[in-house]
Amino acid sequence: MAHWTFLTHHMRVLLCIARDPSVRIRDVAVCAELTERTAHRVVSELVEAGYLTRHKLGTRNYYEVHPDRPLRHPSEGEHTVGEVLAPMLGRPGAAKVEPSGEAAAERETVVP
Repeated sequence: MAHWTFLTHHMRVLLCIARDPSVRIRDVAVCAELTERTAHRVVSELVEAGYLTRHKLGTRNYYEVHPDRPLRHPSEGEHTVGEVLAPMLGRPGAAKVEPSGEAAAERETVVP
């Protein structure tokens, strides 16, 4: 039986970087259980898509995670990266977002 996980490579890389914004690519690879080449590609894709910003200081890179960015799949609705990362980082209330659309309308409905 094939090995699979619930989190994608991209989310695992974001989690590793959120834990340590000064992490090196080789350490991201170890943390996310990827090859260095794959870790580098994933980080580059996340930077290009706006989920990370790469800052250079001397010879080191530092990363900034943008938790307000939306999840990418249509079935994930209006949820953000921060909502997924927060509980895994031990900050369950850090990324709560008020519901919108139908969920907000249901909450505002008063039942006599």
